[in-house]
Amino acid sequence: MNHPAEVFKALRADDPPLVADYRLAARLGAGGMGRVYLSHTRGGRPVAIKVVRPELADDPEFRRRFRREVEAARRVRGAYTAELIDADADGVPPWLATLYVPGPSLADAVARRGPLPVSAVLWLVAGVAEALQAIHGEGIVHRDLKPSNVLLAADGPRVIDFGISLASDITSHTVTGSAVGTPQFMAPEQASGGEVTAATDVFALGQTAAFAALGEPLYGDGPSVSVLYRIVHSEPDLSRVPEQLRPIIARCLVADPALRATPAEIVHWCRQRLGRDPGPGPEVWREVMGPELRVPGPVPDPTPVHTMALMAQPRPTGPGEQRARRRRTGLITAAALAAGALVLGGSTWTVLESRDGSGDRTAAGASPVGADASAESDGSSSRSDSEEGSRGSAPDGSKSDGSKSGGAESRESTESGTKGSTSDAPDPSRAIPYPFQWLDEKNSLNIKEPVERKDRKGDIRFVCNDTNCSLESDTSVITMLYGKPGATRDSCRIALRGADSRRLPLAAAAAGSEICVKHPSGDIALLVVQVKSTALPKSGISFLTADMTVWRA
Repeated sequence: MNHPAEVFKALRADDPPLVADYRLAARLGAGGMGRVYLSHTRGGRPVAIKVVRPELADDPEFRRRFRREVEAARRVRGAYTAELIDADADGVPPWLATLYVPGPSLADAVARRGPLPVSAVLWLVAGVAEALQAIHGEGIVHRDLKPSNVLLAADGPRVIDFGISLASDITSHTVTGSAVGTPQFMAPEQASGGEVTAATDVFALGQTAAFAALGEPLYGDGPSVSVLYRIVHSEPDLSRVPEQLRPIIARCLVADPALRATPAEIVHWCRQRLGRDPGPGPEVWREVMGPELRVPGPVPDPTPVHTMALMAQPRPTGPGEQRARRRRTGLITAAALAAGALVLGGSTWTVLESRDGSGDRTAAGASPVGADASAESDGSSSRSDSEEGSRGSAPDGSKSDGSKSGGAESRESTESGTKGSTSDAPDPSRAIPYPFQWLDEKNSLNIKEPVERKDRKGDIRFVCNDTNCSLESDTSVITMLYGKPGATRDSCRIALRGADSRRLPLAAAAAGSEICVKHPSGDIALLVVQVKSTALPKSGISFLTADMTVWRA
């Protein structure tokens, strides 16, 4: 598994395009804790983003442990570790980012070429032992050191997933009552539910070294119960291991944790055998790593919509088009005059206030003007120029204070026959709440009012098959946000740019997940999941409850 197409998989429909500020470029895989994606820092450096599984994220005990372990892992700095650079334990769902290592795992390398040369195994063991020194130095026990958690970079091995195994594994252990970790690489005390210490990682290092030298697990494969029994009750058979490696592997696999070699002793022993050579040699290591991977580049941010092309439109020539142009000019001019009056009024109030030294706006005779100017200034940043112009002059030719404006603009506006006031138009910045909406396989939701439907003809439907449930729509685009909670209309608009899926699998959704929906009318809806019941998709009792907020176009 060292071909780019096998390593960097295309994102699926249920994969998020964005996690916090990280735009995802490819899917790297999935494990017991969650899914892993390729992304990049703002400077273009590749990172691996791990998104926690929803069932773990819903467990308060997991979040507590995850937060503690992440904070400890941030402090780990070592030449042979993949540094943790960012994380959000309070995200929905939680996630973390480590530096991406452009190389295969030890498991993949052995599957491709078989056992490693002795010199490569010595270099590998020395590097992993040095990584354990850095990890243990921060009070962290890896607990799940194995070939798939050792990556082979051009300058040596890298240990990944340190410091976060405790959070997910303890939760799993509590729920299922089973032993934690990977059976083939457990220590005896770990397999029997005893105390897990730094020496536990040393035992796993011995098994990892034997795997690299043999091309298969030292204690064999088969049912987990059988493998664990052999680890606890049998002496390791090192007869097939190359003779040069037997002493150090035997020191790692001592049954008594107190008698095992320390990571410092392992590093010293391997360096003595390697001599002056820093490693197995570039040719040997390149052969072990396999073909060089070309890492996909960063995904560009969605291209903003520019309106410069509007300036290239032909000038109006017909009488109707000329009248419309004059009408727009009149509206903009009226808006400018109104804004100038507000500024002048505010200035007058300021001068009068400073002249008599009083803070009483009524005494200055300009309190209403000052208040209006302040309110207009506060709201202007979220409105377009055309909206401001429409407030300067009503369609019937009157100003906002009710007086008539003269001139051709007034006559043209009256001739247009437009009725009503722009104050009746919906404010797109106003959020309309629809709390506690219920979705199951018998009803649906509309974006337009009335939002509740007792049939399946609404814009958003809850659909389940034999394996999972999803939200589907015939009219609207749906996407889920990843990162810190608190979505707004603008964050939904950004997330929906370029999105075209009308189906959202709910496998990654959890309580607090935020889902954005865009209706063809331009209305944007935000669903915040409250309760998700999808454990038995076809049971007839699956449902979803969510608070919905709609911003009208």
